[in-house]
Parts: sequence; structure tokens; C-alpha cells
Amino acid sequence: MSHDTCHKVPALVSESLPRLADFLTVEEAAALLRVNRKTLYEAIRLGQVPGVMRLGRVLRIRRVALVQWQSGNSGPALGENR
Repeated sequence: MSHDTCHKVPALVSESLPRLADFLTVEEAAALLRVNRKTLYEAIRLGQVPGVMRLGRVLRIRRVALVQWQSGNSGPALGENR
């Protein structure tokens, strides 16, 4: 058995799992959006941000959802009530 095949992840598993880079922390998302971290937390609380996943106490935001939303967002400023 060669060393190349010992550590490979089966294709079915690797294709079905999202990559870690597909998700952003709140700090990374705030930097991408150029807003304060607290502003982004408030917008998440108000349900204004798409792609938010809660894993226990940890929040992660899907990069694709955030980028698509940012380009088409014409609503109120982040953190403001609609």
C-alpha cells in the first residue's frame, strides 16, 4: 500500500461536505462588509443577514450567501429595523 492512498478522503465524503473556507466567522464577515462587528451581530439578531448558521454558541456565515446578498441589498442599513 503506498503512502498516497493512506490519507485520502473518499470522493463521496469530500464532495458532500462544505469546505471550512465556505464559512466566515462574524469578525471575517464584518470585515468583508466593512461594518462594525457589533453592527453585524445586531443585524443577525434582527434576521437581516442570510446564510447564518448557529452551531451551539458559535455563529458561522456562508460566504456565498453573504456575497450574493451584499450585491443585491437595497434595504435599510445593517442593524436598522425595516
